[in-house]
Amino acid sequence: MKKIIVLASVLSFLSCAELQQVASQYPQIGTALGNPDIAAGLKEALNNGITKEVTKLTATDGFFKNQAVKILLPTELQKVDKTLRNIGLSSLADEGLKVLNRAAEDAVKEATPIFVNAVKNMTFTDAKNILLGSDNAATTYLQSTTKTALYAKFSPVVQNSLGKVGADKVWANIITKYNAVPLTTDVNPDLTDYVTDKAMEGVFKMIAVEEKDIRKNLNARTSDLLKKVFAMQDNK
Repeated sequence: MKKIIVLASVLSFLSCAELQQVASQYPQIGTALGNPDIAAGLKEALNNGITKEVTKLTATDGFFKNQAVKILLPTELQKVDKTLRNIGLSSLADEGLKVLNRAAEDAVKEATPIFVNAVKNMTFTDAKNILLGSDNAATTYLQSTTKTALYAKFSPVVQNSLGKVGADKVWANIITKYNAVPLTTDVNPDLTDYVTDKAMEGVFKMIAVEEKDIRKNLNARTSDLLKKVFAMQDNK
């Protein structure tokens, strides 16, 4: 779905002549699709894909109760978690994990504008390769073109979100208690960097799921226009 999503925005920024060139390179299925139809179909895919999946992740428990993207503790903090539980602080350990996921849920809403910008900057070759490419061609394209911008955008937002959801205080308390336990080695994890990376990983994972669904599942093509546009890739 992703690839169609991406191509949608791209085509919307092409001139009529360029759109005609695009349309002429794809097989026509059933009733001929006009240039505006192709652009509209791809825009619809973009809205139904990126927006849909990002919205899911920004909801409460969008990360925390989604086993596919739930943020777990890094290796460095797993020993912290185990130690806290061994000394009767399981509730604090549980809260520490939850707030990391809450920070990701709060931050991911910043992803959509970056994806849309990436779509606008696609070349015709990019668009054609995505439409007729592999099941995750659009996701791969977005990863390669947005990773740097996403990290730059996510990192300060995650840092702010850690404070917003109280994660900074929770983890300051956790680390203080852990470091005070005899015979333990002090830890000072970079939670902002870790949550930023995991939030990005979760976004791309869910986008890939949506892209594969619309490519393979005819029922996921929820309008006649989407069915016609995706029929192009079915007959590639």
